[in-house]
Amino acid sequence: MSNNNQQSSSSISLFSGWLLLLGALTGLAPLSIDMYLPGFPAIEKSLLAHAGSAELTLASYFIGLALGQLFYGPLSDRFGRRMPLMVGLIIYIAASIGCAYAGSIPELITWRFLQALGGCAGIVVTLAVVRDRCSPNDAARAMSMLILVMGIAPILAPLIGGWIVTALDWRALFITLAVVGVLGLIAVYFWLEETHDTSQEPPLVLSQVLLNYGKLLVDRKFIGYTLSGGLARAGMFAYIAGSPFVFIEYYQIPAQHYGWIFGINAAGLILFSQINAWRLKNHDVTLLLSRALWLPAIIGVFLVTLSLTDHITLPLLLAGIFCFIASIGYIGPNSSAATLATHGHNAGTASALMGSLQFCLATMAGFLVNLLHDGTTFPMAMVMAGCGIGAWGVHRWLIVQRLVTARS
Repeated sequence: MSNNNQQSSSSISLFSGWLLLLGALTGLAPLSIDMYLPGFPAIEKSLLAHAGSAELTLASYFIGLALGQLFYGPLSDRFGRRMPLMVGLIIYIAASIGCAYAGSIPELITWRFLQALGGCAGIVVTLAVVRDRCSPNDAARAMSMLILVMGIAPILAPLIGGWIVTALDWRALFITLAVVGVLGLIAVYFWLEETHDTSQEPPLVLSQVLLNYGKLLVDRKFIGYTLSGGLARAGMFAYIAGSPFVFIEYYQIPAQHYGWIFGINAAGLILFSQINAWRLKNHDVTLLLSRALWLPAIIGVFLVTLSLTDHITLPLLLAGIFCFIASIGYIGPNSSAATLATHGHNAGTASALMGSLQFCLATMAGFLVNLLHDGTTFPMAMVMAGCGIGAWGVHRWLIVQRLVTARS
């Protein structure tokens, strides 16, 4: 049992020290993704690589996030939340330094994979700590507030990254990330309290770990909420993977200004997440999720239709992407809270599998954008549309239909 489990909703405040720290730790992943996006063209030029190859380093990072979480989940259930997190941060720091000294795209791909293996500890442990301390609705509110805290990363990261690439070079980006990792490690060591009592936990046995994962994989509610939330997020990662080319190369927006576009979209995500937190005071988390899943499906169809008819002007593209990304402010916290609602006893394992499956979807979305690359906006719009429709469809099939069947 958690030391602080089921705290009252009055304790779920933006200014709670533990929530601020968790937000900063969760922000490490978007910081590691978003800060180096403006450096894609510079990386390809410096390493004598062909156009679009830098996107593979993003895909390798997603793979590392997907695989690494499967290890940290059981470890955090068995040994507590702090120790696995500190080990992950040490790996992250070392790999960030390796990225800074990479001499080729394959080397950078390898180091980015290792960087993700370390950094993903923050994702797993953060969600597990929230589940340790909160009821489902309070957990969704806490996760919405985490988006507010961690939202500084996607707003500032591309701006800072664009400035670093212009003033210094792309290698300085990864030195900066290593420094951030060191600060995170110090903060965890001194200020993060343990929330999971491991005194009654059984020894860590591989067969039991696999059995626990197997039970979750056949849990219809777990898979339904995980995939619907994951597909919506995958659409956002399709935007992340494709936007450097679309805005910097296709629309000729300077790299140092690219961050403003990214920041505006991140602000929309934050705004909707806070509206979601406010509405959760009077509405059930599953109801808000069901209503929100319509938006990315509709916007995705809108974007791909404009792209196919060559009417996708920059203002229309920006408006569509803003609405798509903003909807994740509703979908992300609510789908995560609904997924973990009935898995408090193994929150680390459930959080790990949820994150792993969702980042697998993100990885495939990034690969598809790269695979479909044709010098237009179509690949990004097409993948975003597919993810939005898929998120709505999976939720209807595995969650809504199940409820209808149960009532009849």
